[in-house]
Amino acid sequence: MVARLVIAAPSSGSGKTTVATGLMAAFVAAGLSVSPHKVGPDYIDPGYHSLATGRPGRNLDAYLCGTELIAPLFAHGAAGCDLAVVEGVMGLYDGAAGAGELASTAQVAKLLRAPVVLVVDASSQSRSVAALVHGFASWDPQVRIGGVILNKVGSERHEELLREALDESGVPVLGVLRRSDFVGTPSRHLGLVPVAERRAEAVASVEAMAEAVRAGCDLEALLGLARSAPALPDAPWDPGVACGAVPLPAPSRNGGSAPDPAPQTPARLKMSAGPHNQARRGPLVAVAGGPAFTFSYAEHTELLAAAGAEVVTFDPLRDEQLPDGTRGLVIGGGFPEVYAPELSANDALRKAVAELAHSGAPVAAECAGLLYLARALDGMPMCGVLDAEARMSQRLTLGYREAVAVSDSVLAAAGTRMHGHEFHRTVVEPAAGPDPAWGMHRPEQRVEGFVQQGVHASYLHTHWAATPGMARRFIERCGA
Repeated sequence: MVARLVIAAPSSGSGKTTVATGLMAAFVAAGLSVSPHKVGPDYIDPGYHSLATGRPGRNLDAYLCGTELIAPLFAHGAAGCDLAVVEGVMGLYDGAAGAGELASTAQVAKLLRAPVVLVVDASSQSRSVAALVHGFASWDPQVRIGGVILNKVGSERHEELLREALDESGVPVLGVLRRSDFVGTPSRHLGLVPVAERRAEAVASVEAMAEAVRAGCDLEALLGLARSAPALPDAPWDPGVACGAVPLPAPSRNGGSAPDPAPQTPARLKMSAGPHNQARRGPLVAVAGGPAFTFSYAEHTELLAAAGAEVVTFDPLRDEQLPDGTRGLVIGGGFPEVYAPELSANDALRKAVAELAHSGAPVAAECAGLLYLARALDGMPMCGVLDAEARMSQRLTLGYREAVAVSDSVLAAAGTRMHGHEFHRTVVEPAAGPDPAWGMHRPEQRVEGFVQQGVHASYLHTHWAATPGMARRFIERCGA
């Protein structure tokens, strides 16, 4: 059983990331192995979590993956750890628009049977804090709020008033952070600046978060609360089983399955996960990384490796060629608009990417990858694989999407239904090619993206754990 806590708040901006990241780093410094998780599709916060724990930050998104995968994905990521800390999204009860509790922090907490610690921005209230906490604690009896951390408290007298009020609520105060303890991290048009773009400063920020949490929170009480979570019956998700690369494990005598060992996440994954493939080298799949392409889910590379690939990361900002022997290319999300001059200046790599795409090799590009494959981004030449132009926009496109594959591609057969997420301040003209990637059905009907030869390029972010056949299909197109 893994001890676990969910860090939630009444609303965005209350200090969840500061508290969650600080707790992770503080417990690691105390000698615990901590598994970091984030509710929702966010890519940036998990980078800070990973920096705090030394483990991959993992997302738990009930909309993208389905409620049935939340506990197994959690168990997979937390295997072998002493403690798991799950940072929530938005307000505790906020989820997918128009879908009730779906994808909310509250729903994930219930699926994980995890106690919740509510982080409250107390900067503009005193006795009213008790009414607020009472409302959140009583709204859903299945959500167990085990304590409160008060953030942005102004003075000792302010703290006294808050504690007196909360004494009547029955919800214990497990920490108090003063306004001067607040640790800021720089933001821009899509949220916090990713760790990969400011690593030295990010390390200092995480250390400051840990120090604030150590000074202001009762770590022993928080750990005790985490250890009160009951055992989960769910077997850990396994990428090899999910993509059909390895057989289902044999049932144990008590009817369950033996737990998997803690997952290994080396920088370069050389072999597929199945023991039957340990003697052979699979097709090499290059995955874009570096500061310009920081948006990815850890399970994607795990699925590619389990399906038989050798997965190698490269940096389009500095590498002038694709890794030797590249048979497939995955370009995820990120901020190419911030690095457009540098990406454009790397003419050798742009030509190598275009040559690979024109050869018919499988190329999967999401959001930033779509922009990189266009003719130009904000007037600066990109790879020219797609007959489209990209540019920055004043409008933020953000939200969950229901989609169906319009065209057969290296990722999906036509008719495949997906849940996805869009998150960008750019536009591509035209928005779709002659063979679109997706037909969107939520929130409006439209076609989007490009399918041509082996290229699948789209704004839609997807989580392959929900449809692991995508990884298998992609590797099959790479060839042996």
